[in-house]
Amino acid sequence: MLSLKDCIDFCDLDGMEIEAIAEHEHIPVILAVELSNELLKTPEGVCCLHNMVLDNLSEAMARGDQEKALRFRLAYQHLQATHPLPSQ
Repeated sequence: MLSLKDCIDFCDLDGMEIEAIAEHEHIPVILAVELSNELLKTPEGVCCLHNMVLDNLSEAMARGDQEKALRFRLAYQHLQATHPLPSQ
């Protein structure tokens, strides 16, 4: 049987990115792993992932939640480095 950690390790995103997707979509982390894995398959999906993390960052900043804003900023920096926005 696969653990949650095994599933996250299988996905091409890190834990912070997965957690950001789960929070954005209001779904359990395991479903965010599956969703992320599918979204990474297309340029449009990669754009969606970027938008989700940026939405979370904006919301955290608007609420003044500096801790969450920092986590989302780090998650977005990693996402940009590993899965840059597709050129048009």
